[in-house]
Amino acid sequence: MPLAGRIIFLLLIGLTTQAKCEMPTYTVEQGVGLADEQNPEIIIARKKIEAARGEFIAARSGYLPSVVSNGLYDNRQHQANTRLRDEDYNASVRALENVYTGGAVSNQTAIARLNIEKQECEFREISNRVAMDVRVAFYELLLNRAKVKVREDSVRVLEEELKSQQERLGAGIVGTLNVGRAEVALANERPELINAQTQLKNSYLRLGELFGTDFRTDPDKPRFEVAGQLQYQARHPDLGECLARADTERPDIKARELDIEIEDRQYLVDRSELLPHVEVFSAYEIYNERDPNVGQEFNYGYLVGVDATWHLFDGFATKGRMQATRARREADVQALKAARLAVASEVRSAFLDLQQAESVLASETKSVQTADESLEIAKGNLAAGLGTQLDILQAAADVTRTRTTRLSAIYLHNVALARLARACASTPEALDFESASASKARKGREAQLFDVAHPPAKLTNR
Repeated sequence: MPLAGRIIFLLLIGLTTQAKCEMPTYTVEQGVGLADEQNPEIIIARKKIEAARGEFIAARSGYLPSVVSNGLYDNRQHQANTRLRDEDYNASVRALENVYTGGAVSNQTAIARLNIEKQECEFREISNRVAMDVRVAFYELLLNRAKVKVREDSVRVLEEELKSQQERLGAGIVGTLNVGRAEVALANERPELINAQTQLKNSYLRLGELFGTDFRTDPDKPRFEVAGQLQYQARHPDLGECLARADTERPDIKARELDIEIEDRQYLVDRSELLPHVEVFSAYEIYNERDPNVGQEFNYGYLVGVDATWHLFDGFATKGRMQATRARREADVQALKAARLAVASEVRSAFLDLQQAESVLASETKSVQTADESLEIAKGNLAAGLGTQLDILQAAADVTRTRTTRLSAIYLHNVALARLARACASTPEALDFESASASKARKGREAQLFDVAHPPAKLTNR
């Protein structure tokens, strides 16, 4: 191969390898969409819908005629002389059609149709829950990634401080105590960085599990990346509107309502056993006559008839089934009440968590500003000979702690919003239905709620 051809070939291989090695990057909504396609629980829920549709086809078959064929052949041995023929055979094809089933077929079909609706409700409930889990895991990953950045910046700053103190010790400006304090501060911060890095890896595993990603091979290597950073999402839902929306839109409440309707239909199916069942049939039959005196051996012909059955007494089996169905219906009524209470409690809990997170976030924003100011004051005091290095280290630790706490507050706010969206069977964006006047009153406070603040680049300016 010519040299130019080899170079082109190697370049193509390199580009192909690079394309394969590029990891996909997802936003939170793209992650929700990916989980909707690949999450095992959602796939299972879709298969249950398909199974329910198959059961509907089976139940609907009661309206259609059925065609049955059967046959018999035997050859008999006789103990004594007889005029009967040794062979006996018959074959028939029969078409049957239900005329009256006491309501069994119609109600079984209705039950199958209701089961499809129920499985669709279960699917939406699972989809909403998985979407919430994806959002929570996504925010957790962004939180841990931001914490890693904060801890890395803090370690870098403390390393610079240790180096500065060692240089000042060599110049005879400070004593060994300053160097020792800087070493201890750095040693205390490094485990926090390691812990943040471990939590970040766990976040990738959790989100990958929701995506349906296989981490069994090379679990330490991420299969994807997430876009964006942890930011405050300004949403202002109304509690009354949330409760009303959850009561009407929540899929699990609809599923419990369908359970009651299914048991009502099942009661009618059970009761149909007390009524007669009538069907008509038409058949074509081929048979032999064993007695030669009656007629020829080979015979055939058409049959038309009516078949009716009526259980006059079945040992109270139908009565027992009806009693069991009534009990299940009463239990489903209580399950519906419990579901409504649980959903209302879930909405209130998420709403309270959202309010708490907003309050904590506003407070921590002020704390970050105060910590920054305290650090500047400590640096000024040290430059003026009124402070110590310990004041600087403590102020720097306060800055890191308040910024980390503020990150956690943003995370808790977004998680509470995701929980509230799931409780209302909605999306976080659809929950922003606060009145215009209340929204205007919040604008000043929202201006204070920025996304992520980083530790100072240096601890000292001297």
